[in-house]
Amino acid sequence: MHRRIAVLALLAALSAPAMAEETPMPAPAEPTPGYMERARDSVVTALSLLGIRYKFGGNSPETGLDCSGFVAYVFRETFGKLLPRDSRSMAREGEKVAPSELQPGDLVFFNTRRAPYSHVGIYIGEDRFVHAPRRGRSVEIGDMSGSYWQKRFNGARRVTP
Repeated sequence: MHRRIAVLALLAALSAPAMAEETPMPAPAEPTPGYMERARDSVVTALSLLGIRYKFGGNSPETGLDCSGFVAYVFRETFGKLLPRDSRSMAREGEKVAPSELQPGDLVFFNTRRAPYSHVGIYIGEDRFVHAPRRGRSVEIGDMSGSYWQKRFNGARRVTP
């Protein structure tokens, strides 16, 4: 119960200022109130998984999660939406979102393996995202304003049910 209150407090403190926009992109359709509520739920679910160990190919909190397994699990639990199992395929879902238009619940993609869209996480606001980083680590919050993630950012998508 205390963890849920802390997660809700963190969520309430987050707004959606975004990273500097590099190329102009049309804004996606304005999210509906029902979508925004579910997107918020996806952030709460993502935050509840902090500390779950990384496991390559993992797709459940009980056995471990990799980045795409983490995102697929969160979207299945909160939206009832089945996403593809790999980050590159996930990058084709939904609508493109400009960095300046990022909202909590959007998917953010990075080139971490010398391949576009090789890593995915869930945006939570204030240039932060939740992700399953790599072997030897656990689900954590990343800072997109740091040079590592800025250099590797590939784009974002808004996936609606």
